[in-house]
Amino acid sequence: MKLETLAIHGGNIVTDSEKPVIQPITLSTTFIHQPDSMIYSRANNPNRHALERLLAGLEKGADAAAFSSGNAAGVAVFQALEPGSHIIAPDDMYHGLKNAILSIFKGILEATFVDMTDLAKVEEAFRENTKLVWVETPSNPLLKITDIAAVSQLAKEKGAMLACDNTFATPVFQNPIDFGADIVMHSSTKYFGGHSDILGGALITKEADGFWEKVKNVQIGGGAVPSPMDCYYLCRSIKTLPYRMKGHAEHAIVLANFLSTHESVEKVYYPGLKNHPGHLIAANQMTGFGGILSFQVKGEASDADFVISKLKYFTNATSLGGVESLIERRAASEGPDTLTPQNLIRVSVGLEHLYDLLEDMEEALH
Repeated sequence: MKLETLAIHGGNIVTDSEKPVIQPITLSTTFIHQPDSMIYSRANNPNRHALERLLAGLEKGADAAAFSSGNAAGVAVFQALEPGSHIIAPDDMYHGLKNAILSIFKGILEATFVDMTDLAKVEEAFRENTKLVWVETPSNPLLKITDIAAVSQLAKEKGAMLACDNTFATPVFQNPIDFGADIVMHSSTKYFGGHSDILGGALITKEADGFWEKVKNVQIGGGAVPSPMDCYYLCRSIKTLPYRMKGHAEHAIVLANFLSTHESVEKVYYPGLKNHPGHLIAANQMTGFGGILSFQVKGEASDADFVISKLKYFTNATSLGGVESLIERRAASEGPDTLTPQNLIRVSVGLEHLYDLLEDMEEALH
Protein backbone atom coordinates (compact mmCIF):
# COMPACT_ATOMS: atom_id res chain seq x y z
CA MET A 1 0.00 0.00 0.00
CA LYS A 2 1.07 3.55 -0.69
CA LEU A 3 1.28 5.94 2.27
CA GLU A 4 -2.15 7.52 1.89
CA THR A 5 -3.82 4.11 1.59
CA LEU A 6 -1.87 2.69 4.52
CA ALA A 7 -2.84 5.64 6.71
CA ILE A 8 -6.53 4.92 6.07
CA HIS A 9 -6.56 1.11 6.16
CA GLY A 10 -3.47 0.09 8.14
CA GLY A 11 -5.00 0.67 11.58
CA ASN A 12 -8.37 -0.93 10.93
CA ILE A 13 -8.55 -4.43 12.46
CA VAL A 14 -12.21 -5.51 12.56
CA THR A 15 -13.12 -8.76 14.35
CA ASP A 16 -16.69 -7.81 15.30
CA SER A 17 -19.28 -10.19 13.81
CA GLU A 18 -21.29 -7.24 12.47
CA LYS A 19 -18.25 -6.15 10.40
CA PRO A 20 -18.37 -2.41 11.09
CA VAL A 21 -16.36 -0.28 8.67
CA ILE A 22 -14.38 1.27 11.55
CA GLN A 23 -12.77 -0.79 14.33
CA PRO A 24 -14.79 -0.55 17.58
CA ILE A 25 -13.34 0.74 20.85
CA THR A 26 -12.54 -2.11 23.26
CA LEU A 27 -12.66 -0.71 26.79
CA SER A 28 -12.41 -4.00 28.67
CA THR A 29 -9.37 -4.19 30.93
CA THR A 30 -9.33 -8.00 30.92
CA PHE A 31 -9.96 -10.81 28.45
CA ILE A 32 -11.20 -14.41 28.71
CA HIS A 33 -8.35 -16.93 28.86
CA GLN A 34 -8.09 -18.64 25.49
CA PRO A 35 -5.38 -19.29 22.88
CA ASP A 36 -3.66 -16.01 21.93
CA SER A 37 -5.73 -14.06 24.45
CA MET A 38 -4.56 -10.52 25.21
CA ILE A 39 -5.16 -11.31 28.92
CA TYR A 40 -4.90 -7.78 30.37
CA SER A 41 -5.14 -4.33 28.81
CA ARG A 42 -1.88 -2.97 30.21
CA ALA A 43 -0.05 -5.70 28.28
CA ASN A 44 -2.13 -5.33 25.12
CA ASN A 45 -5.45 -4.10 23.82
CA PRO A 46 -7.11 -4.43 20.39
CA ASN A 47 -7.03 -0.68 19.77
CA ARG A 48 -3.40 -0.33 20.84
CA HIS A 49 -2.45 -3.33 18.73
CA ALA A 50 -4.09 -1.69 15.71
CA LEU A 51 -2.32 1.61 16.38
CA GLU A 52 1.08 -0.04 16.82
CA ARG A 53 0.68 -2.06 13.64
CA LEU A 54 -0.22 1.14 11.78
CA LEU A 55 2.76 3.07 13.19
CA ALA A 56 5.20 0.28 12.33
CA GLY A 57 3.90 0.28 8.76
CA LEU A 58 4.12 4.04 8.35
CA GLU A 59 7.72 4.15 9.61
CA LYS A 60 8.79 0.97 7.77
CA GLY A 61 9.71 -0.74 11.04
CA ALA A 62 9.41 -4.26 12.42
CA ASP A 63 7.36 -3.30 15.49
CA ALA A 64 6.02 -0.31 17.41
CA ALA A 65 5.19 0.57 21.00
CA ALA A 66 2.60 3.20 21.95
CA PHE A 67 2.95 5.26 25.12
CA SER A 68 0.91 7.71 27.15
CA SER A 69 3.07 10.69 26.05
CA GLY A 70 6.05 11.55 23.87
CA ASN A 71 8.18 11.98 26.98
CA ALA A 72 7.18 8.51 28.19
CA ALA A 73 8.30 7.09 24.84
CA GLY A 74 11.68 8.81 24.94
CA VAL A 75 12.25 7.96 28.60
CA ALA A 76 11.51 4.28 27.84
CA VAL A 77 14.57 4.20 25.56
CA PHE A 78 16.74 5.70 28.29
CA GLN A 79 15.33 3.25 30.87
CA ALA A 80 16.22 0.32 28.61
CA LEU A 81 19.90 1.31 28.59
CA GLU A 82 22.29 -0.29 31.05
CA PRO A 83 23.32 1.98 33.98
CA GLY A 84 26.53 3.81 33.15
CA SER A 85 25.70 4.05 29.44
CA HIS A 86 26.68 7.23 27.60
CA ILE A 87 24.28 9.10 25.29
CA ILE A 88 25.19 11.62 22.60
CA ALA A 89 22.30 14.03 22.08
CA PRO A 90 21.64 17.38 20.34
CA ASP A 91 22.57 20.59 22.14
CA ASP A 92 19.09 21.88 21.22
CA MET A 93 17.31 18.63 22.13
CA TYR A 94 13.62 18.95 23.00
CA HIS A 95 13.79 20.38 26.51
CA GLY A 96 11.42 17.81 28.05
CA LEU A 97 13.66 14.89 27.12
CA LYS A 98 16.86 16.79 27.86
CA ASN A 99 15.55 17.58 31.34
CA ALA A 100 14.67 13.91 31.81
CA ILE A 101 18.26 12.87 31.03
CA LEU A 102 19.68 15.52 33.35
CA SER A 103 17.29 14.96 36.26
CA ILE A 104 15.64 11.51 36.23
CA PHE A 105 18.78 9.76 35.00
CA LYS A 106 21.30 11.87 36.89
CA GLY A 107 23.96 9.51 38.27
CA ILE A 108 22.54 6.63 36.19
CA LEU A 109 23.34 7.61 32.60
CA GLU A 110 25.95 9.95 31.12
CA ALA A 111 25.23 12.39 28.33
CA THR A 112 27.08 14.76 26.03
CA PHE A 113 25.09 17.41 24.16
CA VAL A 114 26.61 18.52 20.86
CA ASP A 115 25.74 20.36 17.66
CA MET A 116 24.47 17.46 15.58
CA THR A 117 25.02 19.42 12.36
CA ASP A 118 28.80 19.23 12.98
CA LEU A 119 29.89 15.64 12.27
CA ALA A 120 33.37 16.29 13.68
CA LYS A 121 31.88 17.27 17.04
CA VAL A 122 29.62 14.22 17.00
CA GLU A 123 32.57 11.94 16.34
CA GLU A 124 34.63 13.58 19.10
CA ALA A 125 31.82 12.98 21.61
CA PHE A 126 31.98 9.18 21.42
CA ARG A 127 33.31 7.30 24.44
CA GLU A 128 33.93 3.62 25.13
CA ASN A 129 30.58 3.44 26.93
CA THR A 130 28.54 5.30 24.27
CA LYS A 131 25.49 3.15 23.62
CA LEU A 132 23.01 5.58 22.06
CA VAL A 133 23.09 8.52 19.69
CA TRP A 134 19.90 10.61 19.76
CA VAL A 135 19.01 12.70 16.72
CA GLU A 136 16.19 15.21 16.35
CA THR A 137 15.68 16.49 12.81
CA PRO A 138 14.26 19.00 12.12
CA SER A 139 15.04 20.14 15.66
CA ASN A 140 12.87 22.04 18.11
CA PRO A 141 12.80 25.05 17.95
CA LEU A 142 15.80 26.00 15.76
CA LEU A 143 14.88 23.67 12.88
CA LYS A 144 18.43 22.35 12.60
CA ILE A 145 18.90 19.50 10.13
CA THR A 146 21.00 16.47 10.98
CA ASP A 147 22.38 14.16 8.29
CA ILE A 148 20.79 10.93 9.55
CA ALA A 149 22.78 8.64 7.25
CA ALA A 150 26.12 10.22 8.18
CA VAL A 151 25.45 10.06 11.94
CA SER A 152 24.16 6.50 11.53
CA GLN A 153 27.45 5.53 9.92
CA LEU A 154 29.41 7.01 12.84
CA ALA A 155 27.17 5.23 15.36
CA LYS A 156 27.55 1.86 13.64
CA GLU A 157 31.33 2.21 13.47
CA LYS A 158 31.33 2.78 17.25
CA GLY A 159 28.81 0.03 18.03
CA ALA A 160 26.08 2.43 19.20
CA MET A 161 22.38 2.59 18.37
CA LEU A 162 20.81 5.55 16.60
CA ALA A 163 17.41 6.88 17.67
CA CYS A 164 15.66 9.66 15.76
CA ASP A 165 12.91 11.97 17.00
CA ASN A 166 10.78 12.29 13.85
CA THR A 167 7.94 14.30 15.40
CA PHE A 168 8.32 17.41 13.21
CA ALA A 169 8.71 15.60 9.87
CA THR A 170 6.35 12.66 10.46
CA PRO A 171 6.61 9.57 8.21
CA VAL A 172 4.84 11.59 5.53
CA PHE A 173 8.02 13.58 4.93
CA GLN A 174 10.81 11.44 6.41
CA ASN A 175 11.53 7.79 7.25
CA PRO A 176 14.67 7.70 9.45
CA ILE A 177 14.91 3.90 9.25
CA ASP A 178 15.63 4.27 5.53
CA PHE A 179 18.71 6.29 6.49
CA GLY A 180 20.03 3.96 9.17
CA ALA A 181 18.09 4.76 12.34
CA ASP A 182 17.47 1.84 14.70
CA ILE A 183 14.59 3.45 16.60
CA VAL A 184 12.19 6.23 15.62
CA MET A 185 10.39 8.28 18.27
CA HIS A 186 7.25 10.42 18.00
CA SER A 187 5.20 12.62 20.22
CA SER A 188 1.87 11.47 18.79
CA THR A 189 0.28 14.39 20.65
CA LYS A 190 1.45 16.52 17.74
CA TYR A 191 0.79 15.74 14.07
CA PHE A 192 -0.44 12.17 14.56
CA GLY A 193 -3.26 13.45 16.77
CA GLY A 194 -3.51 16.59 14.70
CA HIS A 195 -6.30 18.27 16.67
CA SER A 196 -4.64 19.21 19.99
CA ASP A 197 -6.82 16.80 21.97
CA ILE A 198 -4.84 13.54 22.35
CA LEU A 199 -1.75 12.95 24.50
CA GLY A 200 0.52 10.15 23.32
CA GLY A 201 3.94 8.92 22.23
CA ALA A 202 5.38 6.15 20.10
CA LEU A 203 8.54 4.21 19.34
CA ILE A 204 9.15 2.22 16.17
CA THR A 205 12.06 -0.20 15.83
CA LYS A 206 13.93 -1.32 12.77
CA GLU A 207 14.40 -4.79 14.25
CA ALA A 208 12.66 -6.65 17.07
CA ASP A 209 15.98 -7.38 18.80
CA GLY A 210 17.09 -7.79 22.41
CA PHE A 211 17.12 -4.06 23.13
CA TRP A 212 13.60 -3.74 21.76
CA GLU A 213 12.48 -6.45 24.18
CA LYS A 214 13.81 -4.27 27.00
CA VAL A 215 11.86 -1.29 25.64
CA LYS A 216 8.68 -3.36 25.47
CA ASN A 217 9.30 -4.54 29.02
CA VAL A 218 9.48 -0.89 30.14
CA GLN A 219 6.25 -0.16 28.26
CA ILE A 220 4.30 -3.06 29.73
CA GLY A 221 5.95 -3.29 33.13
CA GLY A 222 6.02 0.46 33.65
CA GLY A 223 2.48 0.76 32.37
CA ALA A 224 2.76 4.18 30.69
CA VAL A 225 0.37 3.13 27.95
CA PRO A 226 -2.36 5.06 26.12
CA SER A 227 -6.02 4.33 26.77
CA PRO A 228 -8.10 2.41 24.19
CA MET A 229 -9.98 5.64 23.48
CA ASP A 230 -6.76 7.53 22.75
CA CYS A 231 -5.54 4.71 20.48
CA TYR A 232 -8.85 4.73 18.63
CA TYR A 233 -8.71 8.49 18.09
CA LEU A 234 -5.09 8.34 16.94
CA CYS A 235 -5.95 5.72 14.31
CA ARG A 236 -8.84 7.96 13.27
CA SER A 237 -6.64 11.06 13.05
CA ILE A 238 -3.83 9.34 11.15
CA LYS A 239 -6.26 8.60 8.32
CA THR A 240 -5.95 12.27 7.29
CA LEU A 241 -2.26 12.69 8.23
CA PRO A 242 -0.80 12.64 4.68
CA TYR A 243 -3.17 15.33 3.46
CA ARG A 244 -2.91 17.45 6.59
CA MET A 245 0.89 17.42 6.36
CA LYS A 246 0.80 18.53 2.74
CA GLY A 247 -1.40 21.48 3.75
CA HIS A 248 0.81 22.41 6.72
CA ALA A 249 3.95 22.36 4.55
CA GLU A 250 2.29 24.33 1.75
CA HIS A 251 1.35 27.10 4.17
CA ALA A 252 4.67 27.03 6.04
CA ILE A 253 6.87 27.70 3.01
CA VAL A 254 4.73 30.67 1.95
CA LEU A 255 4.79 32.13 5.47
CA ALA A 256 8.54 31.52 5.74
CA ASN A 257 9.18 33.36 2.46
CA PHE A 258 6.95 36.22 3.61
CA LEU A 259 8.77 36.55 6.94
CA SER A 260 12.23 36.30 5.36
CA THR A 261 11.66 39.53 3.43
CA HIS A 262 9.87 41.45 6.21
CA GLU A 263 11.63 44.51 7.64
CA SER A 264 10.62 43.64 11.21
CA VAL A 265 12.12 40.13 11.09
CA GLU A 266 15.75 39.44 11.94
CA LYS A 267 16.02 35.77 10.90
CA VAL A 268 13.82 32.89 9.75
CA TYR A 269 14.46 29.21 10.49
CA TYR A 270 12.81 26.86 8.01
CA PRO A 271 14.59 24.05 6.11
CA GLY A 272 12.53 24.69 2.99
CA LEU A 273 14.30 28.03 2.47
CA LYS A 274 17.30 27.71 0.16
CA ASN A 275 19.44 29.85 2.47
CA HIS A 276 18.87 27.46 5.40
CA PRO A 277 22.24 25.83 6.21
CA GLY A 278 20.65 22.37 6.23
CA HIS A 279 18.52 22.82 3.11
CA LEU A 280 20.41 20.43 0.85
CA ILE A 281 20.56 17.67 3.48
CA ALA A 282 16.86 18.15 4.20
CA ALA A 283 16.05 17.98 0.50
CA ASN A 284 17.92 14.68 0.31
CA GLN A 285 16.30 12.93 3.29
CA MET A 286 12.87 14.61 3.34
CA THR A 287 10.09 14.68 0.76
CA GLY A 288 8.63 17.85 2.30
CA PHE A 289 9.87 20.41 4.81
CA GLY A 290 7.08 20.27 7.39
CA GLY A 291 4.75 22.77 9.02
CA ILE A 292 6.98 24.27 11.74
CA LEU A 293 9.07 27.41 11.43
CA SER A 294 10.71 29.82 13.82
CA PHE A 295 11.72 33.44 13.41
CA GLN A 296 13.41 36.16 15.40
CA VAL A 297 11.76 39.56 15.48
CA LYS A 298 14.00 42.60 15.55
CA GLY A 299 14.30 43.62 19.18
CA GLU A 300 14.00 41.86 22.52
CA ALA A 301 11.67 39.42 24.26
CA SER A 302 9.13 42.17 24.91
CA ASP A 303 8.97 42.97 21.19
CA ALA A 304 8.28 39.32 20.38
CA ASP A 305 5.59 39.18 23.07
CA PHE A 306 3.98 42.31 21.62
CA VAL A 307 3.80 40.77 18.15
CA ILE A 308 2.17 37.63 19.56
CA SER A 309 -0.36 39.69 21.55
CA LYS A 310 -1.69 41.32 18.37
CA LEU A 311 -2.37 38.08 16.47
CA LYS A 312 -5.95 36.87 15.95
CA TYR A 313 -5.62 33.50 14.20
CA PHE A 314 -2.36 32.28 15.77
CA THR A 315 -3.12 30.99 19.27
CA ASN A 316 -0.45 31.71 21.90
CA ALA A 317 -0.03 28.21 23.32
CA THR A 318 2.54 25.46 23.81
CA SER A 319 2.53 22.36 21.59
CA LEU A 320 2.20 22.04 17.84
CA GLY A 321 0.80 19.96 15.02
CA GLY A 322 -2.88 20.84 15.33
CA VAL A 323 -5.09 22.06 12.50
CA GLU A 324 -5.12 25.47 14.20
CA SER A 325 -2.05 27.72 14.05
CA LEU A 326 -0.16 27.84 17.36
CA ILE A 327 2.56 30.31 18.27
CA GLU A 328 4.77 30.99 21.26
CA ARG A 329 7.94 32.70 22.36
CA ARG A 330 9.78 29.48 22.93
CA ALA A 331 12.37 30.67 25.47
CA ALA A 332 9.57 31.69 27.83
CA SER A 333 8.37 28.07 27.92
CA GLU A 334 11.80 26.48 28.19
CA GLY A 335 12.84 28.32 31.35
CA PRO A 336 15.97 30.11 32.57
CA ASP A 337 18.45 27.53 31.23
CA THR A 338 17.25 27.80 27.64
CA LEU A 339 19.71 28.32 24.80
CA THR A 340 16.91 29.60 22.55
CA PRO A 341 17.13 33.31 21.63
CA GLN A 342 14.72 35.36 23.75
CA ASN A 343 13.24 37.07 20.69
CA LEU A 344 12.56 33.79 18.85
CA ILE A 345 8.97 32.87 18.01
CA ARG A 346 8.04 29.32 17.03
CA VAL A 347 5.06 28.84 14.74
CA SER A 348 3.06 25.69 14.10
CA VAL A 349 1.43 26.74 10.84
CA GLY A 350 -2.15 25.54 10.71
CA LEU A 351 -4.74 24.85 8.04
CA GLU A 352 -6.69 28.10 8.19
CA HIS A 353 -6.96 29.99 4.91
CA LEU A 354 -3.47 31.09 3.94
CA TYR A 355 -4.50 34.68 3.19
CA ASP A 356 -6.00 35.06 6.67
CA LEU A 357 -2.74 33.88 8.22
CA LEU A 358 -0.58 36.19 6.10
CA GLU A 359 -2.81 39.20 6.72
CA ASP A 360 -2.86 38.49 10.45
CA MET A 361 0.94 38.24 10.62
CA GLU A 362 1.42 41.37 8.51
CA GLU A 363 -0.77 43.41 10.85
CA ALA A 364 0.95 42.05 13.96
CA LEU A 365 4.44 42.90 12.70
CA HIS A 366 3.59 46.56 12.16
